[in-house]
Amino acid sequence: MSARGSSSPWQALRGHAPGDGHGTDGNERLTALTGAVLFVLLAVEGYTILSLSSLLTLHVFIGVLLIPPVILKLSSTGYRFVRYYTGDAAYHKAGPPVAPLRMLAPILILLTIALFASGVALVVTGSHHHSTLMLVHKVSFILWLIVAAIHILYYVGRVPRFVGAEVRRPRRGRSAANRGLRFAALAGALVVGLGLAIVFIPIAHTWEHGRNSGASGSTRSVQVAHGRVSAGPPAGRS
Repeated sequence: MSARGSSSPWQALRGHAPGDGHGTDGNERLTALTGAVLFVLLAVEGYTILSLSSLLTLHVFIGVLLIPPVILKLSSTGYRFVRYYTGDAAYHKAGPPVAPLRMLAPILILLTIALFASGVALVVTGSHHHSTLMLVHKVSFILWLIVAAIHILYYVGRVPRFVGAEVRRPRRGRSAANRGLRFAALAGALVVGLGLAIVFIPIAHTWEHGRNSGASGSTRSVQVAHGRVSAGPPAGRS
């Protein structure tokens, strides 16, 4: 019986065990490592939503920081997609994701692009909460959260194994092929993201100030109008 035929149902569902970092295994390691970092950053981004009025600058900072690692993960999974559908033997042997995830993948990619593009556009243009961009950002986030949750739940069982295999010291006589390149790619994405996020800090401050000023200005207008209405009757009676 072949190794593939003897795999357990769990292995068939979650994927093969980590190997030596070559080929498809290296691709999965990079995808898993990037996914783990994204999970942490997305958790911080989710926390900022709980108090967006006071954490808006941090929300923008983390959002921009996320962009290069997201591109890296899309590139890693896209590379696997291309190699599989162009008939590469190793990627065919590893197999594609299960059918539901293959169907959700294009939706997740489109929602990810819509979410980040609308977020950046909101900050750059200075649009506020009544704009069409904000509506797109909110709707794409809700839909993205649903699809991303399904994606994460499927892969959460295999990510620790691949990340663990990547970070621990290889056994004697073995080495993880291209491990340095994978860490360099992830570190490079984070450095670029950090640089972009720092550039966006002043823009985020300006946007936040304009948003708060707009809210306080509206409040003052209502108060002044209310004062005039209240002052009207006494003046008329006199």
